[in-house]
Amino acid sequence: MVMALSNATMNDARLYGILDLGYVSEENAVPVAKSLLDGGAGILQLRAKGHDLETNRRLAAVLQPLCREAGVPFILNDYPELAAELGTDGVHIGQDDGTLANARAIVGPGKIIGRSTHSLAQARAALEEGFDYIGFGPLFPTPTKLGRPGIGLEDIAAMEREVGSKIPAFCIGGIKRENLDEVLSAGARRVVIVSELLTAPDVEAATRDVVGRMIADCGLRIADCGLEDPAHAIA
Repeated sequence: MVMALSNATMNDARLYGILDLGYVSEENAVPVAKSLLDGGAGILQLRAKGHDLETNRRLAAVLQPLCREAGVPFILNDYPELAAELGTDGVHIGQDDGTLANARAIVGPGKIIGRSTHSLAQARAALEEGFDYIGFGPLFPTPTKLGRPGIGLEDIAAMEREVGSKIPAFCIGGIKRENLDEVLSAGARRVVIVSELLTAPDVEAATRDVVGRMIADCGLRIADCGLEDPAHAIA
């Protein structure tokens, strides 16, 4: 069953890939998506803010089969109705996009629903509400969230202890390879990296480098990572 595969992959994923049309043209979307998947991204989200519904529909219809072939969940940013129409593995919604109950009523049972959170309190609330996973950040200021200050690294350990130990929690926002070690040292177990991967000269190699570093870190603290064999996550 697709959903069983999606849940297993979601739990094992170290790197959440986002195909953001703010950085990638529609013409390059498929090859970049393939590079993210080939590099080991454990989840792929289509984020096309500012683009019309038809663009989202057209790209989602192409990207979803790629993810199914790779055994990776395909998540649509926003648009629960379109997610339901296309049968995507799930949908990601923000703080201002309504309740989990409303999204669940649209996409149906058994679909992955994630929530953006910007504080420890919001992370706790998302867990309490029953979301399947969260994004936590932005840790650092980032062009994808103009006007939103970075929340810093101080609450990562508490968030992982209280929330990330129960549902997948992906730290996001301004994370790059140059500060990844700092983020991991603060306690992060899963991350989202957007701009640096999407603009890399070799997207697959950059993605593989990040995933390899995540798995190496996980291997150093295997009891905290929830993986019996961390090496299989980049197989």
